[in-house]
Amino acid sequence: MRDALALIDGSKPATILADAADLPGVLRAARDLQSDLSAVAGNSAALSTDAKAAAATAIIIGTLGRSARVDRIVREKHIDVGDVTGRWEAYLLQVVEHPEPGVARALLIAGADKRGTIFGIYELSRRLGVSPWTWWADVPVPKHAALFIAPGRFADAPVVRYRGIFINDEDPALGSWVKATYGGPNHEFYARVFELILRLKGNLLWPAMWGRAFADDDAQSPVLADDYGVVIGTSHHEPMMRAHVEWKRYGKGPWNYDQNRDELRGFWRRGIERMDGHESIVTLGMRGDGDEPMTQGTAIDLLERIVADQRGMLAEITGRPATKTPQVWALYKEVQDYFDAGMRVPEDVTLLFSDDNWGNLRRLPKAGEKRDGGYGIYYHFDYVGGPRNYKWINTNQIERVWEQMQLAHAYGADRLWIVNVGDIKPMEFPISFFLDQAWNPDTMSLDDLQAYPSKWAAEQFGPEHAAEIGAILTHYTQYNARRKPELLAPETYSLTNFHEADRVLGQWNALVERVQYIGAALPPAYRDAWFELAAYPVLASANLNAMYVAAARNRLYAAQGSSAANEQAAEVARLFTRDAELARAYEHDIAGGKWTHMMSQTHIGYTGWQQPEKNVEPETKTVGAPAKSTPDATARSAQTEGGEGAGGDGTKRGETERNKPDAAHPDASRGAATTANAPRTDALPFAESDGVVAIEAAHYVRAVAANGVNWRTIPNLGRTLSGVKALPDTAPSHDPGGDGARLEYPIRLSAAGEVDVRVVLSPTLDFLHRGGLRFAVSIGDETPQVVTMKLDPTPGSADFATWEHAVSDNAYVAISHHHGAAGAQTLKLWRVDPAVVFQRVEVWRGAQRTSYLGPPESLRQ
Repeated sequence: MRDALALIDGSKPATILADAADLPGVLRAARDLQSDLSAVAGNSAALSTDAKAAAATAIIIGTLGRSARVDRIVREKHIDVGDVTGRWEAYLLQVVEHPEPGVARALLIAGADKRGTIFGIYELSRRLGVSPWTWWADVPVPKHAALFIAPGRFADAPVVRYRGIFINDEDPALGSWVKATYGGPNHEFYARVFELILRLKGNLLWPAMWGRAFADDDAQSPVLADDYGVVIGTSHHEPMMRAHVEWKRYGKGPWNYDQNRDELRGFWRRGIERMDGHESIVTLGMRGDGDEPMTQGTAIDLLERIVADQRGMLAEITGRPATKTPQVWALYKEVQDYFDAGMRVPEDVTLLFSDDNWGNLRRLPKAGEKRDGGYGIYYHFDYVGGPRNYKWINTNQIERVWEQMQLAHAYGADRLWIVNVGDIKPMEFPISFFLDQAWNPDTMSLDDLQAYPSKWAAEQFGPEHAAEIGAILTHYTQYNARRKPELLAPETYSLTNFHEADRVLGQWNALVERVQYIGAALPPAYRDAWFELAAYPVLASANLNAMYVAAARNRLYAAQGSSAANEQAAEVARLFTRDAELARAYEHDIAGGKWTHMMSQTHIGYTGWQQPEKNVEPETKTVGAPAKSTPDATARSAQTEGGEGAGGDGTKRGETERNKPDAAHPDASRGAATTANAPRTDALPFAESDGVVAIEAAHYVRAVAANGVNWRTIPNLGRTLSGVKALPDTAPSHDPGGDGARLEYPIRLSAAGEVDVRVVLSPTLDFLHRGGLRFAVSIGDETPQVVTMKLDPTPGSADFATWEHAVSDNAYVAISHHHGAAGAQTLKLWRVDPAVVFQRVEVWRGAQRTSYLGPPESLRQ
């Protein structure tokens, strides 16, 4: 490549030059780059901090104002750093000619601050082909005898100031693995976590908390975090830098500020003293012991007094105004009620809004509303609590993450984004996406979202099969998001209505075939990463769905007195055993047994919100023999609200000789729904069949833009095909009708009469606190009928049961009643409020029983 700078030439890597006076975290990251460059080249790269070191080609690293070497190059070579200097975590990559004596050409990596330089270093590592998941998911480093970088300049900086992960619900999987691998949650374990966060361009960690205390378990952990450059905070119910378990270890008396104020103040004082100047974000306020509400109702006066006392301690102990220490007030669960009831905290405190624990944002600031501390989001990829835990496998659609977090960004919640990731594994894919989006939501367009799975797959497995692997990642998360594995039961999918169970298994079986095909085609070096990142999630999820369908068939055949029940009982037993075998393979057969215990999370046999102690095989019946005596794993009990985590004590808290599968069409069972994400362009109406018209929302024939909004399709968002949404999210509400924004669907009804229109929506919450989100429906020339989606995750509220049902199904079905004329006419969905996401529309005549996924899309006549 003409004029390109050789980072590797003839398998010889460029020399890395740094400044001995630079920050320890920068020098440590430079050693990571040395290791990465050596691995790619297959030969050792040199790293020198000698001010007079010479090399024909070099990579020069340094922090502006801390590295004399870099400052001199910037000054003498007139390097433009105007968009970097003084900018939070900004960095610059630029090819420089003759940067210093003895160096002919160099790639300069200059950071505005410590993390800016570190992110510039890891940006180069990713461009070398080194995945951030090389250690955590055993992704091999690609080898290159020659690697070049084009001349030019690249500068970047984040938009969201603090971006991080929360390790939570870590027992039995991660917790057991940490104990077996490191002897406990010490600084050696956390060093791996810190590096991962920084390689993903994050900067914040809420450490593991159930039975664990970051600073108390190993005093070196917070010191090391500061050296690395990772900001440490504590979770929403761990104020003043003290871990929850530390109260059990050292506290005296009740966790009650009215009754035990002096003891609590002393306990919190130690947490702030222990910060010792390390970069931290202090959580304010107080929840009840064990992640429970502090009191019944909203004790605003008490909580305001607590916050004021805590800020007084901060100022006294640090010797600086409280405004100089970053703080958050987490509006989680009932604490949001305090905010809604009028409680406020000082302007410099970040208000940390939350989702409903199921990926749906509960509240956002008003558009354009400002405060010095800004606003943030606490999001979930993992949860312990009602209506049911979900901890086992990745069930998170990045499409929903994108849609909700873009909503947060649009309304100004961009100071802090943190996500509960459970055990870290197997959440690699959504973690990467969350932190990539957090870096700059403005550059994560809808097109970028659609390309992301393939791009991410290419980073882990190379470009050859990236599109196919990306499709696998997209579809397994879509299928798992419909109903999380812990919520599956024999009755989830109907055996009789619309062949629903067969359709579901057809989709999973198609993914299994593709996994087998790609797995056989990938080089052996990718075997471990492939099993961890794609094969296990697909094989184990498909197996689980097949087991529950077999259990449903067993019950049906047993009720009929058919001996076929016995075959299905045997199939249930076989698939239950296979679930354990797949977990064993993950823990012992790959990566030399590196991930022992990591798939030990129970996921079969739930009878309420909390996990069973062990996986329990579903009950089956046989014909002509006694029934099996295993307990009924699908029985429902009263669903009580759980906490954010559970402690270790169990208390609350390949085939190559086959046709290559088509990456664009993962299965044939979805029929018309898989043919395109684009709207239909013909004018023929969707026709009624057996009393039903079913249409994917993305298959509108006309999308009318008005009142400053345009309609956009979000591919793969939802249970069946895609989501359709009016953007921008901040456009005001408008009454429906006339030339208002709408989607149009031509339909043909066989006869005049009363019909129900069932619109399937993503379960978006009333994030503006206005009484629900509205849209409207009309058929023909009738006046649009306004429909309100009201979901409330507050236990005991009027709409709590509706919310439980909606998040269990990952959809809300809104029903309106209409009189339809016979023949062709137009059904319209009208935009009223922002953020409503349409997935599907169905017209029903009479009271036919629906199924979980609904009927296949109606075909045109």
